[in-house]
This record gives sequence, structure tokens and C-alpha cells, in this order.
Amino acid sequence: MGEGHDTVAAELVRRARERGHRADAVDVLALLPHPLGGVVRRGYRSSVLHAPWVYEGVYRALLRRGDGPRPSGVPLARLAAGRFLERVERDGADVVVPVFHLAAQLTGHLRERGLLRVPSTVCLVDFAVHRQWLHPGNDRYFCLTEQAAREVGADLGTPAEATGPVVSPRFFTPGNELRGAAAGDGTPAGAAGWSARFARHAHGDRPVVLSAGAWGAASRLPGTARLLARSGFLPVVLCGRNERLRARCAELPGVLTPGWVEDMPGLLHAARALVDNAAGQTAVQALAAGLPVVAHRPVPGHGAEGVARMAALGLSDAAADETALLASLERLTADGPERAGRIARGRALFRQDVLTRVAESARPVPA
Repeated sequence: MGEGHDTVAAELVRRARERGHRADAVDVLALLPHPLGGVVRRGYRSSVLHAPWVYEGVYRALLRRGDGPRPSGVPLARLAAGRFLERVERDGADVVVPVFHLAAQLTGHLRERGLLRVPSTVCLVDFAVHRQWLHPGNDRYFCLTEQAAREVGADLGTPAEATGPVVSPRFFTPGNELRGAAAGDGTPAGAAGWSARFARHAHGDRPVVLSAGAWGAASRLPGTARLLARSGFLPVVLCGRNERLRARCAELPGVLTPGWVEDMPGLLHAARALVDNAAGQTAVQALAAGLPVVAHRPVPGHGAEGVARMAALGLSDAAADETALLASLERLTADGPERAGRIARGRALFRQDVLTRVAESARPVPA
């Protein structure tokens, strides 16, 4: 769903191959009988973009952690079982790493029944642990935070530990050292290039990234961008692949709408803060880059719950209204002990390399 899970999978594959392992990413929705995977993806996307109250209801009914019965994700996930087991057998895999909750339901189901003969180590990529991530058949869970690991252990009795997020090492590189192909207009690449671009705009010394995710799912994003521009910031609005939303924001004075961004490390190193609405991959990339995060108008369901978890851990601010948003940005974009402390807490979240722990859990398929 979206790009976050794909980004984590791609980074784990890259690390594995860099160390001489064979690794591939498999989309569990593509393993479902045609056209079911596409229907599931389109249904989720439509609800988040056009009827968020629908997704909020689904989240409350199916996903939210708590006492009482909840519908299981296994009936849907098991429809992918045959093709998944064929792939595991054909590739000779010796460990499987779900990074999406439906995949964790599938592997847990198959491990519990002895049909999947290699370990399943779940990389749980959300700050909020919802029920569909959890299946007692999985061997181990790697979580973003100690709180999440404790919840998994309490709910399942399965080994769980906090390893922190999975992001590319490029996000940890100081901005002035990022290099790449120069832009067509001669602007240097990386953070220096973004800074040069910002300097051509009013308030270019206070660029703030507004992220709406890969699908451009955001509530009243043009209004937020207009507010920041009028308040002395340069809003850099990321609308994902939502060109309609981008066109609306591009009409606003004092707002930068760069379109789909390939150089996210450079952008985040050049900015002064991120305004986020999902506590997803962009938020943890910002933490790695040393960029303070302020959450505002979160998407429903796991987005809102993840935003609350991040703020409770002191990793971000959760701005309930426009006044709070501006107050947080004024504090966190200014150099000083508060900004430095927030950056330090964010980077402390990255504890160890998940792939190292995954490799320790792997074992060859028995003959």
C-alpha cells in the first residue's frame, strides 16, 4: 500500500545483496488470485483519499489493538499461500521477512501449520502496533520502539525487540556531502542543490517540507501551505503522484511544489522541518536526516495512532490546530537546544541493523 512498505523491502534487499546474500522482494497482493490484489489496493486507496471515515471504521473494527474478538486477516492472506510457497521453494529461501501486515498474517498462518519450513521474522514498520500485524506463528518481531516490542511480546508471547526503522544510509549523510548528477539548469545535486533552489524564493532560509505521502492523501493541504507561506516559511509541498493536488498547491504564492522527488535525502537535509500526517516512512527518514517532525491533520486509523505514539515518545510534535503548528515550527526551525535535543532523540531511535538480526534468525531448509 503506497510506497512505504516497498521502500523498506527495497532497502533490506539492497543490504542483503551488498553482503553477498540472494534476496528479492515479493508483493503479497500480487500473489492473490487475479484481480483480488488490485481490488484490495484500489479500495484502500480510495477510502483514504475520498472517504477517510470508511478507513477509520475499518481500522476500529479490524485493526485496533485491544481486548475482545477481532476479525482475522488470515482468510484473505491464505489465498496467496500456494503461490507464496512455490516462490519460497523455487528460490531456496532460508528466511522470510514480512514488512506488511497481510504478509505477516500469511507467514504466521503457514508457520503455525508447519507448511512454511523456514523462519518468518516480521519487520513491523508502524509506530502503532495494530492487530493485523500479530500472528503467533511468526518466529520473531523487529519493531521501531521498545514500547511496540513490549506490546508484541505481551500479546503474542513471541520474541520481539526494538531495532529501530529501516532507512537508506544516504539519509544519515551530512547534507554537504551528498552528491549526484547535477540538475539540468546547472544547479548542484543533493542538499546544496536544494538550498540553492530555496534561495530563489521568498523565505528560502526557512524551508519546511509538507508531505502527503505517495498518494497525496492529506486534509486541507493547500490551506496549510498558504498559512506557512504567510507566516514567513517556504512550504515545499510533496503531493506524491496526486497531480490534481499538486496543481492546486502550485497556484499558491510563495509555495514550492517540486513534484515527485527522487532525491529525498538531499531535500530533507536542506529543509528545516517536516510537517507530516502519517508517522510513516517519510517521518523516519526525516529523523535519520536530523530533521524535526511536526504532525498536523493526520490521516485516520494507523496514521493518527502512529502520530500520537511518536509525539508521546518525544520524537515529534502533534499540532492540533494552526496556532500550535506555527508555534512548533517557530521553536524547532530555530537553532538552539530544543532543536538539537529533538534531533538527538530522533537519531537515537536507530539502534541496530535489522538485516543482521534477520540473518542470525535464518536457517537452511531441512532436507
